Amino acid sequence: MIVDVQPQEIAIALTEDDRLQEVAREQRGQDNFAVGNIYYGRVKKVMPALNAVFVDVGYEKEAFLHYLDLGSQFRTLQSYVTKAVSDRRRIPALQKTQRQEEVGKEGQIADVLKVGDTLLVQVSKEPINTKGPRLTAEISIAGRNIVLIPFADGVMVSQKIKREAERQRLKQLLLSIKPYGFGIIVRTVAEDKRAAELDNELRLLVERWQETIRTLQQRQPVSLVSEEMGRTLGIIRDVLSPDFTSIQVNEKEMYEEVRQYLELIAPESAKIVKHYTGTQPIFDHFDITRQMKTGLGRTVGFKHGGYLIIDRTEALFSIDVNSGSKKLYEDQEENAYQFNMLAADELVHQLRLRDIGGIIIVDFIDMDSKEHQQQLYDYVRKLMERDRAKHNVLPLSKFGLMQITRQRVRPAVEMDVMETCPTCMGKGKIQPSILFTDQIAEECEHMSQMHGRGLKLHLHPYVYAYVERGWLSSLKAQWRRHYGIKVVENQSLGMLEMRFYDAAGNPLPINKGEK
Repeated sequence: MIVDVQPQEIAIALTEDDRLQEVAREQRGQDNFAVGNIYYGRVKKVMPALNAVFVDVGYEKEAFLHYLDLGSQFRTLQSYVTKAVSDRRRIPALQKTQRQEEVGKEGQIADVLKVGDTLLVQVSKEPINTKGPRLTAEISIAGRNIVLIPFADGVMVSQKIKREAERQRLKQLLLSIKPYGFGIIVRTVAEDKRAAELDNELRLLVERWQETIRTLQQRQPVSLVSEEMGRTLGIIRDVLSPDFTSIQVNEKEMYEEVRQYLELIAPESAKIVKHYTGTQPIFDHFDITRQMKTGLGRTVGFKHGGYLIIDRTEALFSIDVNSGSKKLYEDQEENAYQFNMLAADELVHQLRLRDIGGIIIVDFIDMDSKEHQQQLYDYVRKLMERDRAKHNVLPLSKFGLMQITRQRVRPAVEMDVMETCPTCMGKGKIQPSILFTDQIAEECEHMSQMHGRGLKLHLHPYVYAYVERGWLSSLKAQWRRHYGIKVVENQSLGMLEMRFYDAAGNPLPINKGEK
């Protein structure tokens, strides 16, 4: 895992054998309505035709709550919330909360909620495109090994834990230690965990629930009452395994936060967290920038000249498989089969890399052989087994199309890999490039006067290579001597683009007089 902490956002990259597998971004300093956030909202509209309500949780668009997402204990939750906000001096005990009539699976939301009602809700799907967040009223507090569910009963064990003896051990253990009024889901990573470790995590989750209620008692309707841990720690919680060999973080504060979290949930893994202090941007150093630019465009190549074309519409993603101009075999059927199998590898990689969700239609190269069609279908299903998102893969249709549905809880990763010329801004005419180094020198002088010495100047690798020529007599050495500015290469910049950063890594605005 490579974590790039910038003033405006945090970017997280997961790699496997040095190949980029997943990318996630988190905006800093603002409420991003992430999955798991809990809000004290107010009903704005009741939609009987949809059997749903729209809830104001502070987002620019109202959030959606369906009747089936209320949960069977919704009336009990409402009673508890009412009691909590009416007496702010103490937190009501769950075991003393009288259970209300359950909400059945068949029913109308208008019989349960009306406009103006306040309620406690949790984000189950982040805002996507023109839609607001999707909500659930079945509140859950997620930990690494277990998930705590207030007002539920019993213990459910992950189906991925196959050993029956272990399933029974975990179930009996947690039934014996869980507080009354809470249900528990045991996650796959809890397999073979010691009782003391699970008991400690359970206590922490119960404390998080109580902290949520304490915050609720201090807030007015339409406010955030509990924020899910940051995307970085959330990913570590969900995907950390013994296979992890390194977590690299480029900011001291985040490094300490990650290390302390690992010491809490997996002390044996704390030593793999490293604080990256290199001069190159961390994504450049670990080859993430190049892989993002080659792997997140509309056209993505794979072995032997084949490529995918990925397009997005409002309703679905369409992916077209092309073999390019090369032929692996003279036989057309065998050639199509081999290119389709290669495309399947890249297809599954792209779904994970971009976090593509919803409906995906894949147009493979036509194959006549039923056996080849079945083998391709089986291969895609096998590759998708490693995908953490819920998914479903259908066999090829008679038109050669494969339909895939994949759980969508946050917007797909998008990146415009085509660069607008920073000098002409797309007009097609630029100043003579020979003058660019003169501009940089002028800007270095101005920036050193404005902000002092110790700044860093980021340049495109080609320009960096030019200013580095000559060693002691190079432009790079001259700018360091005269202005105290250190030059760094940055693959994410355009050819004739420059960026200045202060000693703390914060970007500095450049003169509008720059070319």
